[in-house]
Amino acid sequence: MGMFIHFGNETYQNGRPGSYTVQPSEVNPVNLDTDEWAKTALAAGARYIVFVAKHQYGFCCWQTKTTDFGLKSSPWKNGKGDIMRELQASCKKFGLGLGVYLSPRDDHFGAATGGICKTPEEQKKYDAIYREQLTELLSEYGELVEVWFDGATATPVGDILKKYQPHVAVFQGPNATIRWVGNEDGFAPYPCWNGIERRDAVHGTATALDGTPDGDVWLPNEVDVSIRRPDWFWTPTDANKVLTEEQLLSIYYRSVGRGGQLLLNLPPNPTGRFDAADAEAAAKLGAEVKRRFGKSVAETSGEGRAVTLMLKAPVRIDTVMLQEDTMKGERVRGYRLEGRVERAWVALGEGSAIGQKRIQPVKPVTVEALRVVATKSVGTMTLRRLAVFDTGMAPPSDWNAASSLWAPDLVGGWKGGHFDLDLHGHTKEAAQYRLRLVASEGAVTGISDVALMLGGAPQPKMLKKVPGKPNELILDVTGMGDSGTISGTVEGAASGQILLGKL
Repeated sequence: MGMFIHFGNETYQNGRPGSYTVQPSEVNPVNLDTDEWAKTALAAGARYIVFVAKHQYGFCCWQTKTTDFGLKSSPWKNGKGDIMRELQASCKKFGLGLGVYLSPRDDHFGAATGGICKTPEEQKKYDAIYREQLTELLSEYGELVEVWFDGATATPVGDILKKYQPHVAVFQGPNATIRWVGNEDGFAPYPCWNGIERRDAVHGTATALDGTPDGDVWLPNEVDVSIRRPDWFWTPTDANKVLTEEQLLSIYYRSVGRGGQLLLNLPPNPTGRFDAADAEAAAKLGAEVKRRFGKSVAETSGEGRAVTLMLKAPVRIDTVMLQEDTMKGERVRGYRLEGRVERAWVALGEGSAIGQKRIQPVKPVTVEALRVVATKSVGTMTLRRLAVFDTGMAPPSDWNAASSLWAPDLVGGWKGGHFDLDLHGHTKEAAQYRLRLVASEGAVTGISDVALMLGGAPQPKMLKKVPGKPNELILDVTGMGDSGTISGTVEGAASGQILLGKL
């Protein structure tokens, strides 16, 4: 888990949504205390902080040479202040990793999402500015753990990353090593595979919807959410939006508990401090997670078709935590939990992915032993941790609920085991297209009764199944136009989302 911090001229909009009028002269965090930020992160259970050094308006929270639109034009510390520098010192003092968010979009310089400008001349000028900003941040503030390129970046930055921060985790863009989960609600899907196909990874904007355990690229999912959901920056009107402990626990179970990396945002107020309600909510989450999962009743590791945890005496449990040795990949594709009760094995639960971590509540029961049986795996199941807990509390009521996700090639969804998609607007060119059905729960085991209509006529020869991938179809769209439909029956899952992208 990490902590996100959004602070900048947007903090001073004072409830003026969409305002571009906040000038550096208004930015004056007179009580800013990055030690407080670090202490709050530790209390929440975070191991690193990602600071928004520049958001989309272009305001720079460090002493950059590229522009005066930033702290050097602020009254704070007579224009000499550097939040990034102070936060670096605090992170070092408290043993936290430091990451940075540098928005490719920059309204001050006229760069749109991805850092894309209107003309080649403007693009060349902005590329030079952005590269210099990134070089400053990556070369002057020590070792970083993460760099955020929100919305990907058109500016080439691979050489800068390689030169100054070769081991940093990169969020989005052509050099991505981690990816966005696909929503800002704090929820990962289940299963949440870290694997992805290279052809999806190279775009730099893949999400959890693109995940597959059979992928040839390892691209873990990061799950970002604000403690004042959905507001990322502080405003005076959102104090009633601070998430409750129950809501934050739900996020934890549905992010970390599904193998994702949680990045929880706390927005400092105009003085540079956290509102008390925000800091208290984060601390309560950290304390409760530590209380529930800080010490297991018992645990083990092992490999084989089944891994058994023997207990010295019967104990009450209500939660099981599983972790694969992901150095060997995500091998488990299906598993069953069993507890031995009065010398007989009884079913406690089941699942698909384990991966980095799976937190699985079970009905409270007193067991003599517990075992995990791999019902489907590629290679031998290897668990680096099988732990049981007695939290004494019911899990969040929605701990096992499905999560809504976005992806660049998301075109619709289906319910009731049947899909019907209008292709108009999605197949604009004569090319091959890949259609994927991603289940909200479980997995798609097959697609049958498929009917493809192109140019007003059935086109069964323009349709191919993909060996070994029961949830995929390949469509050959010729010059018959953009109109058409495809429909069929989905096996193995009742609902989900449809992805369609040109190959």
